[in-house]
Amino acid sequence: MTPGRRSSTFTRLLRHGFTDATAAERLLDTPELAPVRNDPFLLEALGATADPDLALHGLVRLLEAQPTPAARRELLDTLIAAKPLRDRLLGVLGASAALADHLARHPGDWQALVTYESQDLHPGVGEFERCLAGAADPVALRIAYRRCLLSIAARDVCGTTDVAETAAELADLATATLRAALAMARTEAPADAAACRLAVIGMGKCGGHELNYVSDVDVIFVAEATEGTDETKALTAATRLASHLMRICSETTVEGSIWPVDANLRPEGRNGPLVRTLSSHLAYYQRWAKTWEFQALLKARPVAGDQDLGQAYLDTLHPLVWQAADRENFVADVQQMRRRVVDNIPPTEVERELKLGPGGLRDVEFAVQLLQLVHGRTDTTLRSGTTLKALAALAAGGYVGREDAARLDEAYRFLRTMEHRIQLYRLRRTHLVPEAEEDLRRLGRSLGLRANPVTELTREWKRHTTVVRRLHEKLFYRPLLDAVAQLAPGETRLSPEAARERLVALGYADPAAALRHLEALASGVTRKAAIQRTLLPVLLGWFADSADPDAGLLNFRKVSDALGKTPWYLRLLRDEGAAAENLARVLSAGRLAPDLLMRAPEAVALLGDGDGAGLSPRGRAALEQEILAAVGRAENGEQGVTAARGVRRRELFRTAAADIVGSYGTEASPVEADQGALVDLVGAAVSDLTAATLAGTLRAVVRSGWGDTLPTRFAIIGMGRFGGHELGYGSDADVLFVHEPQEGVDEHEAAAAAHKVVSEMRRLLQLPSADPPLLIDADLRPEGKSGPLVRTLKAYEAYYRRWSLVWESQALLRAEPVAGDPELGRRFTELIDPLRYPARGLTEDAVREIRRLKARMESERLPRGADPRLHTKLGPGGLSDVEWTVQLLQMRHGHEIEGLRTTRTRAALAAARDAGLLGEEETAILDEAWVLATRVRNAVMLVRGRAGDTFPTQPRELAAVGRYLGYGEGHVGDMLDDYGRTTRRARAVMEELFYDDVH
Repeated sequence: MTPGRRSSTFTRLLRHGFTDATAAERLLDTPELAPVRNDPFLLEALGATADPDLALHGLVRLLEAQPTPAARRELLDTLIAAKPLRDRLLGVLGASAALADHLARHPGDWQALVTYESQDLHPGVGEFERCLAGAADPVALRIAYRRCLLSIAARDVCGTTDVAETAAELADLATATLRAALAMARTEAPADAAACRLAVIGMGKCGGHELNYVSDVDVIFVAEATEGTDETKALTAATRLASHLMRICSETTVEGSIWPVDANLRPEGRNGPLVRTLSSHLAYYQRWAKTWEFQALLKARPVAGDQDLGQAYLDTLHPLVWQAADRENFVADVQQMRRRVVDNIPPTEVERELKLGPGGLRDVEFAVQLLQLVHGRTDTTLRSGTTLKALAALAAGGYVGREDAARLDEAYRFLRTMEHRIQLYRLRRTHLVPEAEEDLRRLGRSLGLRANPVTELTREWKRHTTVVRRLHEKLFYRPLLDAVAQLAPGETRLSPEAARERLVALGYADPAAALRHLEALASGVTRKAAIQRTLLPVLLGWFADSADPDAGLLNFRKVSDALGKTPWYLRLLRDEGAAAENLARVLSAGRLAPDLLMRAPEAVALLGDGDGAGLSPRGRAALEQEILAAVGRAENGEQGVTAARGVRRRELFRTAAADIVGSYGTEASPVEADQGALVDLVGAAVSDLTAATLAGTLRAVVRSGWGDTLPTRFAIIGMGRFGGHELGYGSDADVLFVHEPQEGVDEHEAAAAAHKVVSEMRRLLQLPSADPPLLIDADLRPEGKSGPLVRTLKAYEAYYRRWSLVWESQALLRAEPVAGDPELGRRFTELIDPLRYPARGLTEDAVREIRRLKARMESERLPRGADPRLHTKLGPGGLSDVEWTVQLLQMRHGHEIEGLRTTRTRAALAAARDAGLLGEEETAILDEAWVLATRVRNAVMLVRGRAGDTFPTQPRELAAVGRYLGYGEGHVGDMLDDYGRTTRRARAVMEELFYDDVH
């Protein structure tokens, strides 16, 4: 061959899509292809395949495998003369190395691609049964199966059939194969065949008439005894037949296997009997079946064996399928199963998962099946086991928007075609998009993407998965808006009853009210209504993911009514990705956060910062600066305190929102894994906010009554949880007040001024207003309620020197200056340090007294009728147990161990561990119990809007507490069990440490 000729051929090969033109030239020069080397139709046909190099290589192998020169000539002549064969054969060879291998082993099977009659275009089960009829053993069955597969693949890659028709043909071929395998099993065991009636029920994609090229074939077996046969013996015989059928299809032979037959969808899965009677199936589904098992039955259809028994199985069990939506937590169960599937994908594969990944095939299938189960009860047109047929029926009935259905149909077809072509290459079960350049190129070309296959494929794939991700949850909610909106003529809407059904299934307790809210929000032709119609499908899904969807929707309507006319509100929700989801979580998590928001709806803006900074609690210095500045601008003390309380309300909302978002998680912000971090966030934020509010109130009262200078120096000492930086949303501010007369000021005058300051602060912080009150509790002062509200530093010193009791020294462990004169606060701390951290530790009498007080508190202070096991403060293993244990260690060892000289429980626990006073496991157990009890108290306040020390009894409130703590719907029992287990362990540690004299 001349250099110029070679160069011309080389260029032509590249132009026709060959990537290794040198190797292709060598193959074209082989003797087998010599007669057709220059045929223009051959090169053009090769260039039209997914992988011209692969197709040419497969063709040469097929020609080499022909048994005689005459057979080789017949193949070549037919290839050149018959365009249908040329397109089919080369199309298969360019798409499937596995089928090229089959043809090389069975070189006469290319004849299966010659026929081009009308009945050949869309064969059914009967045609496939005839193709398999000659197979007398498992090896022959595999050869015949792949011969049929050749024709299916040929129609697929040539575009004769679309992806839905191809999937249906694959399911029909599977049906014929199961029948052939069962016939073989029955032939080999005629006694077993005579003893039972056995039906094979197709499930999954086989049952749904939408099978892949390579997939497990899901089945369920049902059997009955023949007349005169004992049922137990019949079931044993049926089990042997079913097992043999599975082996015939699944076992590896010299011709490989066909596919695994998977019976794990049967009752009890792999732990249950392989074969059951119909009555046994019915009993299981009536008593024990889970939601997903009814969902799986959507696709059930008889495929092999006794047809009458198979039909009886369907007739018996299908009515139960359409009752599944009435089950408690139905939607949550389905959605939780979908999330669990995603969570089980290895992180390195999730972005390449066509089937199970976000925006993948399973998202479409789950969404369609959920809507079928909700609405198929009353509309029998929806009861198809085939995804695309069911989607079309949902659109036709108005259950899914037509445009949404069309986009999902397009995306599903594209993704299924990708899946088919990926599997066809090696005939291997996989749903992963390949990474190698040559594999992506072949895949792209097989889908008709020829200009830049890899780039175009990636773009189209991502476009379709994005469509699915955006639409699959909105499918449930958009038609609800159409049900209350004005539609164009000819558009179908959900009926009121269908809308009610859907809302109930999604967890809405009052669907009529929900529809009224939707109508108020989304009806009309204004720009505001148009934006709401865009937002609401997503928001409804987030509300449904909470324990109280009705409250979420109602609160959203209230906020929208309050802010709807402001230019920034809807724009914020539409344009700031996190804002809408954050708002949905906050509005549906309980009463506290929505109540705080309703008093000043403009705080919604805090939810919209893209970097999340809007929800980060502000430090004490910044808060104090803002509050003092507001007090300075106020005309009088009352206005100043009103301003301080307004800041407090806004910041409480910020903290609650951050806590809720961290506990629920959002698409932009995953659930905070460290529960202790959320407790610390709330405790520090609310304590700092309370300190800043008291500082501002003190400044306002002093300015109003005395100008710039009070006749006495004045300090506020935080006590209890306040001093420990552990305040919850509903906590009072435990404090002590201390003063010291200014130089030259009469003590009586100073005391009167100090008392007036305290009295006025308490009054102003509790005045009825839109802002939550801040209650000041000074009961931990010397002499308790009987003693004066405020004392001088000298009076405290005299009291503590002469009269102090051990419980007062224990209470002072939490004392920390929080507002007022810092120097006076420091001197108060110096005064009490020897009391709370005694130089010689505690005397035996003091230890006994502390233990006596603890026992008395447990017996006397627990509210009547309360379950002590669930009381977060006084119950076994609750806050009191952990705190008294830690405080006993602090009083015993705080003088020597600096780390124990802290007001914070968790910090003291860590210090005790570091000092060797507690073991790692003991510390972890106590810390876990304290964090959990604190989280429960915070949850109760968030959910009910008022403080409480025990779990709510109202089911929806209890579920909301569970949701905040990370428990999905239907898992309230797990939450209570976990709480009991955690606190029991803490109680055991407490009893060992608190009553052990060694510590």
